[in-house]
Amino acid sequence: MHRIAVLAAIGTVLGACSSTPPLTIEEVPTADVLYQQGLEQLEGRRILFWRVVDTTRAVDTFQAIIDNYPYSDQAVLAELKIADAYFDDGQYEAAVTYYRDFAELHPRHEQVPYAIYRAALCHYRQARSPERDQTATREALKYLEVLVGDHPNSPYATEGEELWRELRARLARSVMVVGDFYLKRGEYQAAAERYRDVLNEYPGLGLDAEALYRLGVCYSRMNRPEEASRIFEVILENYEGSDVAARAADLVPAAN
Repeated sequence: MHRIAVLAAIGTVLGACSSTPPLTIEEVPTADVLYQQGLEQLEGRRILFWRVVDTTRAVDTFQAIIDNYPYSDQAVLAELKIADAYFDDGQYEAAVTYYRDFAELHPRHEQVPYAIYRAALCHYRQARSPERDQTATREALKYLEVLVGDHPNSPYATEGEELWRELRARLARSVMVVGDFYLKRGEYQAAAERYRDVLNEYPGLGLDAEALYRLGVCYSRMNRPEEASRIFEVILENYEGSDVAARAADLVPAAN
């Protein structure tokens, strides 16, 4: 009797199943529709004076394009939009990964210069003042050098060159900070090496005169008056009328 009851129960379940319509998987929107949804989500919504963006939702929408339509044009662009979403949200480490991967996976795509420039901006936004570690500054410069070198006609190349000069000047100031540290401690040889580095590695960035002056000071304090005098004379010849020239003039007699 027990076996008959079990069979009867199974028959009842099967009968119920046969009368239930088959389940259907919800249709995924087209790549175009998803892409437009993602763009709208990136735009966000206005609440008084603020724009609120649900970054996670936008990223998920663009990721759905990549997962469901991996060979579509929208999938390629979705990779870039995910990077933009993270960038706008201040998640620079995540953003730079997507920008870098985009440039490497699609080297001939017209948006590669944009991706490289934005990758540089990711590091730029994380760069620190000259007194602190300059790893992010150097990473930004690497991307900018690729941008200017490989894509000189890109609309981003001009902005890249300006940013390149700014970051190079920041590195130069960082070296100057180290030189000043040694100068204050009376370690004149170590200080002189840093000022020479500024002159040799970062010329033309607005720090030449000051680096020359401090190098001359180092030579004066190391009892190398002839070398100091030559440096001060170079300052007087090339930076006439400047504050640095005035300070150099005061030290020329002491250097002779």
